[in-house]
Amino acid sequence: MPRMRKSALLLLALCLVLPLFADDAVIPTGPLTRVEAKMVCMVNEQNMGKEQIPVEVEGRTYYGCCEMCKKALADNAAKRTATDPISGKQVDKATAVIAAQQDGRVFYFENEQNLAKHNALYKQ
Repeated sequence: MPRMRKSALLLLALCLVLPLFADDAVIPTGPLTRVEAKMVCMVNEQNMGKEQIPVEVEGRTYYGCCEMCKKALADNAAKRTATDPISGKQVDKATAVIAAQQDGRVFYFENEQNLAKHNALYKQ
């Protein structure tokens, strides 16, 4: 019986902790470089290095790399927002300050000051 309780507690702990590692909770791993929104697939969260397909939703422009991404942006409001890694606030990807780490992964900030705060963590 005690072994069963430990397993149940472990399962409960995993259920509480795993959501913290969802895509929206990814933390940048180093300094970031500002990128233009039109170069980003906002579904794959990647700086693609070339202009992406614009998707107009409620007067705002989002970008996707393919028809599936275009549909996701048009149909799913959650795909059009992200969490600022400094403030923890939800930001609209169409108006966010976007920056990429070296591997191309992008992050969305509510303003330039938050991007600067992030990059200040890596200055020596």
